[in-house]
Parts: sequence; C-alpha cells; structure tokens
Amino acid sequence: MVWMRSSAAFLALPAALAIYGVPASARDALGVFAGWAAFRDPAVPRCYAIAMAEPSTLARAFQPYVAIGTWPRRGERGQVHFRLSRRLAPGQPITLALGGHRFALIGSGADAWAANPTMDAALNAAMRSAQTMTVSAHDDAGRPFANRYTLAGAATAMDAATVGCAQLR
Repeated sequence: MVWMRSSAAFLALPAALAIYGVPASARDALGVFAGWAAFRDPAVPRCYAIAMAEPSTLARAFQPYVAIGTWPRRGERGQVHFRLSRRLAPGQPITLALGGHRFALIGSGADAWAANPTMDAALNAAMRSAQTMTVSAHDDAGRPFANRYTLAGAATAMDAATVGCAQLR
C-alpha cells in the first residue's frame, strides 16, 4: 500500500522508479513522502529511501539523486549514496553542506558516499532535522557544480525503508 501526501508526491514515484534503473516490478513501493520515496527489493534483499535533486538550469550529464540504503544480509543500514549531475574531477574535494555542518564525501565517476559507517550515521541524523542539503564538487572539466536536495519527507522515507527491511534476511 502506498501512502501519498499530495498529487505532486504521486508524480515523484515514477521518477524515482526510473532513476534507480530497475524494472518497477522488481521492487515494492513502501510509500511516497513529500519529495522522497521508499522501496523494498526482496530479491536482493534491500530497502532504500530515494529523492531526486532539485531542478537546475545548469548542464547535467546525469539526473542526480540520493539514496539511503539498507542491506539486511550484509548488516548495513543507512548507507548514503549520491549520484551526481556530472562526472567528478579526480582528486578534488566533494562537500556536503547539511544542517550547518560540512562533510567531506568520497567518490569517483559520478558517485559519492560517506567516508565510513560513522559518517553515514551522522548524515542520517542530520538529514532528520535539516531542511535542505547541498553536494558541491568540480566536474571533470574543472567547473564547479552543486546538487541541492529538499529534505521534507526524508525522515519518514528512511523510516519506511528501515521497517520495510526489518523482516528480510
């Protein structure tokens, strides 16, 4: 059953499905919460909360999104992954501004992650109380870029993903 807050949130569901690149039939929708959605993929098994970055008029090579994943068989929970809008310049910093703090992410290609599980936990906690977050970096041509996310609905989507995987092993 999918709980919807608004018709705008309902429109986010197909976009979230398309972003993750797996046929919709392979996953169970756990809900859409503001600009965030939660899914369960029992075949893996895994669950995740996901959101697209705010629209931008700047050039993008990829549709940026953030996913917070749980893999019960691996014992991993709350793992933060960003798909960035451009390929990263090697050796350049990737910074996440979140809740008045700045976090140094690691990454390659067009992907970025928390440096370790302790940082994943800190990001999850900060995302629950902040209103927005912004990832900034330099692309492979040396140009700065940023992807901004609204966090309304993030905590509920993360909780839905955690509960959705509670029985999967």
